[in-house]
Amino acid sequence: MRSDAITKGLERAPHRSLMKAMGYTNEELSRPLIGIGHAQNEIIPGHINLDKILEAVKTGVRMAGGTPISFGTIGVCDGVAMGHTGMKYSLASREIIADSVEIMGMAHPFDAMIMIPNCDKIVPGMLMAMLRLNIPALMVSGGPMLTGRFHGQDTHLVTVFEGIGKVKSGEMSEADLAELEDAACPGCGSCAGLFTANSMNCLTEALGLGLPGNGTIPAVDAARIRLAKHAGMAVMNLLEQNIRPRDIATRKAFENAMAVDMALGCSTNTVLHIPAIAKEAGVDLPLSTFNEVSGRVPHICSMIPGGVYSMQQLNDAGGVPTVMAELSRIKDTIDLNVMTSTGETVGENLKKARARAGNVIKSVDDPYHKIGGIAILTGNLAPDGSAVKQSAVSPAMLVHNGPARVYDSEEEAQEAILGGAINPGDVVVLRYLGPKGGPGMPEMLSPTAAIIGMGLGESVALLTDGRFSGGTQGACVGHISPEAALGGPIALLRDGDMVQINIPEHSLNVEVSDEELARRAAQWQAPPPKITKGYLARYAKMVTSGSTGAMLKE
Repeated sequence: MRSDAITKGLERAPHRSLMKAMGYTNEELSRPLIGIGHAQNEIIPGHINLDKILEAVKTGVRMAGGTPISFGTIGVCDGVAMGHTGMKYSLASREIIADSVEIMGMAHPFDAMIMIPNCDKIVPGMLMAMLRLNIPALMVSGGPMLTGRFHGQDTHLVTVFEGIGKVKSGEMSEADLAELEDAACPGCGSCAGLFTANSMNCLTEALGLGLPGNGTIPAVDAARIRLAKHAGMAVMNLLEQNIRPRDIATRKAFENAMAVDMALGCSTNTVLHIPAIAKEAGVDLPLSTFNEVSGRVPHICSMIPGGVYSMQQLNDAGGVPTVMAELSRIKDTIDLNVMTSTGETVGENLKKARARAGNVIKSVDDPYHKIGGIAILTGNLAPDGSAVKQSAVSPAMLVHNGPARVYDSEEEAQEAILGGAINPGDVVVLRYLGPKGGPGMPEMLSPTAAIIGMGLGESVALLTDGRFSGGTQGACVGHISPEAALGGPIALLRDGDMVQINIPEHSLNVEVSDEELARRAAQWQAPPPKITKGYLARYAKMVTSGSTGAMLKE
């Protein structure tokens, strides 16, 4: 056992003495030591309840004969960080979380580990660390928030963002917005829709590193507490069988997760996180893989924000196991032989999948869309690729040509949108917001929600070398690479340039000749860095392209 390095033998008396200083008994030190990394805090709604999940996990570990030992990590709430300098730190926090878990797992030789995250960057950060350490481990999340109710309709965080634009356009009163603000987020949990947090929790389950139910059981359900106890017991089984994260997260497992990604219509942020997680597993997943999987996997769930169904309804319909069972009807779409954290294969797990209910999970023979939820676009405006959540794009905007309206900051673009300066047909371009230029590749939920709120969702597109919230809907193309800060073509755009977006053909181009683009490139000068000290300055120097997952250089 790894923990023998601090619990066994004459030379480890000082180590045992320090453990006993915290109240551990000889009996506890004789059992496997299970490290439990959690991100409980009082700034993220999805993490406020993680103390209860932690206690349940500890109970499960003890019931199965282990000794639980918890430690904490940081976490950023993307919603609270949105629209100000704090958003620059969100994606960058993923690497800090991965590194901090690695440090704790190496400095203290746990025999196995459980990770307890819930929200956007915390989930992939902890997954990256699990695969890097590669000791028996699994993940259990805190669960999704319930939707709120406002004037007889389901509501959630993004409806509040969109409400700002509705007030500006005269469609909603400020009094109604204040009422919506109180109703939209009714309690703890990761924001109520298939935004990034819930996308990643579902994909963790599909990948096999979380137990069935990890992605969809609501945060307030007793079933979530029972799941946490089962996770504590399951990790002891993984330890006994010596099943490690890289035994589970194989190439086939990642393809399973990507198939679920496409079927659900997950956040475009999965395009950043899946390659980064795969790299830690030693699996190469080029950006083109997303189009390959999307081409053969139908979109069978119409989830908030692009659709109407909530995470609670998806859970009631059978959740991720039922989605995978339905996809398995398509040959070579779901590999049933992949091992999972239950200690059984995907196929064995899916035998227990419940039948679907209603239209929440549609048949693969009658999908919402015949192709998956995410598309990768390339062209002279994005030579290295870009990403769009095509399942959340109006049919009228799948092909769009329009004049560029170019902004070098989110604040300028937001002012123009809410000020009525954007016209139907325009293509709003936000640049110098990539991994290096942002720095930190900030999310653009405020401008995209403003476009919807102003009634421009079916006539205006938005392009950026930054990224979007999982709550974004509409013709919003992000992750444009190379980014503007590196002199990519998006840096060369000018107001009035005609931009061509063709999502079905996976293309993104500007009607400017190669000669003219070369002339503009010769005149282009890199702007000075926006942040010159601290972690984010170091991050900007070390981060790679959004097309490769915005990972740090080796």
